[in-house]
Amino acid sequence: MTQFENLDDLLAREQLGSTGWHLVDQPRIDAFAEVTGDRQWIHVDPERARREGPFGGTIAHGALTLSLCTAFLTEIVQVRTISHVVNAGFDRVRFRAPVPAGSRLRGTAKLLDHRRMPGGARITTQITAEIEATGKPACVAVQVLGFYN
Repeated sequence: MTQFENLDDLLAREQLGSTGWHLVDQPRIDAFAEVTGDRQWIHVDPERARREGPFGGTIAHGALTLSLCTAFLTEIVQVRTISHVVNAGFDRVRFRAPVPAGSRLRGTAKLLDHRRMPGGARITTQITAEIEATGKPACVAVQVLGFYN
């Protein structure tokens, strides 16, 4: 985690840091399926996914990977003088590689743009979810957030 003293410290950086590794195992995928109602067999049926799927087993939902990007940014960026952060959405999301059950992901973030506003700043970040021991990221997302003092 990167601790920033104030908003000026955050806005002066381009590379914001990275998280530790997070396990995306079958119980986590199953829990996500229950919450979202997306119980497609490629995610929740290990036997069928091994037998019929193109990846040799189950994979995480793209939406699960994207939701982890938001969690990654929360882990990476902490600003002492900020009272709250509002997620304004994603401008661009690309899923570059599937996340097989049992994989570990970590997030890296960089600041792409910012605009000051009364009481804070609107920032645009790029979050990349990297799969351990592979050369390709699972997801690259551009997220817009409001940081408020």
